[in-house]
Amino acid sequence: MTTTPRSGADILDLAPVMPVVVVSDAETAVPLARALVAGGLPGIEVTLRTPAALEAIERIAAEVPEAVVGAGTVATPEQARAAAEAGSRFLVSPGCTADLAQGMADTGLPFLPGVGTVSEALALMERGITAMKFFPAEAAGGVPFLKSLGGPLPQVRFCPTGGITAASAPTYLALPNVGCVGGSWLTPADLVTAGAWDKVEALAREAAALRG
Repeated sequence: MTTTPRSGADILDLAPVMPVVVVSDAETAVPLARALVAGGLPGIEVTLRTPAALEAIERIAAEVPEAVVGAGTVATPEQARAAAEAGSRFLVSPGCTADLAQGMADTGLPFLPGVGTVSEALALMERGITAMKFFPAEAAGGVPFLKSLGGPLPQVRFCPTGGITAASAPTYLALPNVGCVGGSWLTPADLVTAGAWDKVEALAREAAALRG
C-alpha cells in the first residue's frame, strides 16, 4: 500500500507525474483511479471543478485504498474542509492567500499551495512552506522561470501544472527544483466517457517512466 503523504515534500515524491483529473460522473471515479494506479501513478488530484468531485474523492478513498487521492483547485478554506471530510489525503490550490493557507493547514492534511511569482513563493516561505505548485506553468514562464528560481530559492521544490504535455514533461522533470509535474493529458474526456481504462492505464504507465 502507498504511504500516506505527511508533508508537501511527500506529495512531490509520489510519482513523476500527478494526474490532474476532472470527474464529471462519479461512477467513473473508481475505475479511473484503478487504471491510474495500475499504470504506476498512485497520487491522483481530483479537481473541485464539478459537482461530482467530492463524491468522486469519497469513492476513491473508500474503494481504491492503494490510491493517494487528493483535492485540487481548492480555492477557499470551506473547500479545504469539505475535501478533508470527503477523504482527501492532500490538498492542492491554484494560488494562495493567507486565509487559504491557514484553512488548508487547519485540516491537518499536507498541501501544495499554488504560486506564480517570486513574491508569492517568498510569502509561503515565511510560513515555513517549501513545497509548492507552480501554476499556470506554461503561461507563467515555464521551464526558464523555474530554472531561474534555483539560485535565489534553492530550498523550494515545485509541482508545475498547466499546459504541460507528455512531450514537455521531461524537460520540467530534469530541473532539480521540480519534484513532479501535474498533467491532465492522462485522462482525456473521450477515453473516460468510453470507459477505455486500458488506454488510460497505458498513458499512466508512460508517464510513470518520464523522470527526466
